[in-house]
Amino acid sequence: MPTNEPDTEHNGPRRHFLGLAGALSAKIALAAVALSPASGALAKKKPGKKGGMCFLRGTSVRTPAGEVCIENLQIGDLVETVRDQSKPVRWIGRQFYKQTGPDWHDSVLPIRIAPHALAQGTPHRDLYVSPGHALLIDGVLIRAKDLVNGISITPALPAGREMIEYFHIVLDSHEAILAEGAAAETFLVTTDNYEGFTNFAEFKRLNPVGPPPSMEPFAPIVAVDSGREQLMALLPSRLSRGLHIRRPAHAIRERIARRARQMVS
Repeated sequence: MPTNEPDTEHNGPRRHFLGLAGALSAKIALAAVALSPASGALAKKKPGKKGGMCFLRGTSVRTPAGEVCIENLQIGDLVETVRDQSKPVRWIGRQFYKQTGPDWHDSVLPIRIAPHALAQGTPHRDLYVSPGHALLIDGVLIRAKDLVNGISITPALPAGREMIEYFHIVLDSHEAILAEGAAAETFLVTTDNYEGFTNFAEFKRLNPVGPPPSMEPFAPIVAVDSGREQLMALLPSRLSRGLHIRRPAHAIRERIARRARQMVS
């Protein structure tokens, strides 16, 4: 059942994004797209097989009626985005994994983002996403696995779960929604990447004339372990200094890790 939450829990991420969006130029966004693989491209269940970038079952998503668990959302339901618009759900991709060995594969095991890990009240409850799922921080998209610090952000699965169930939301465009109060991306449709979902046939039925056009990322995508941060090398030094976006993934991870250490000290 939807529950109402104070507006202060999600206005922070929204205001922060809107303020930063004005500072990041179209040139930066286009360069980021050109240099980086799509953040919605599917991760691997195990080497050689497709997996997904999704929210774990039980994740609460902000809607105009309050927070709703992602598995209870239906096609046509409205969800709130950080760009201050409510948009209808066009499709919900699902993935199911069963453990076949003593340990979960690294690309499948969720990343747990503890309460207040990103900022005070953000998220407001444990947020579990797949490792490749991107969060919107400081106006850029960064994968959860790039934020792991061993304290406030760690690979983990809620106790008692023997199966992992992931869900992802498709809107008309790539957006960030509020999951447990944190800004996280919706699915970025690119060519046939939806085929990694268990229920991909449903997506085809909903689009009988072919898949919708590939989406453009709504914000620059950065990563700690790839050439995506080569984007910074393409910008004039004065511009990168002025926008404080040189090596953004490393800077974001270090700041969040420092926050985690302060919280436990």
